[in-house]
Amino acid sequence: MAKNGRDPQLKERWDKLILFLTDTFSDGEALDVEGVLYLIGLQEFGKPHQRFKKEDNVNLIHIGVCTILEPFGYYRFDFIDEDGWPHFELVEPLPHLKAGEQSVLIKSAIVDYFLKQGVIS
Repeated sequence: MAKNGRDPQLKERWDKLILFLTDTFSDGEALDVEGVLYLIGLQEFGKPHQRFKKEDNVNLIHIGVCTILEPFGYYRFDFIDEDGWPHFELVEPLPHLKAGEQSVLIKSAIVDYFLKQGVIS
């Protein structure tokens, strides 16, 4: 992961990913980080056609965050509850980062997730 926000490969992959996801899942408005985390949470929950309450939408974003940060050692998958919701355990507290550094971490983790899924290369 780059120490600053000027990683050209990350930017190229991020832009490619956002274009793909926007074309596939949006009505033309570019997805933001939160929207991508929601899609990851939906994917991991595995029930994309279910109707969700507002609280469920927040939980889906949380699942997305935990999923992308799990390979970095911050979270560990714990269990799936009786309603099918995955739960994660915080393994290591997230570092205190400036906004730009946090953005790079999250975008890098999202890009890594979609690289592993074979969505982008």
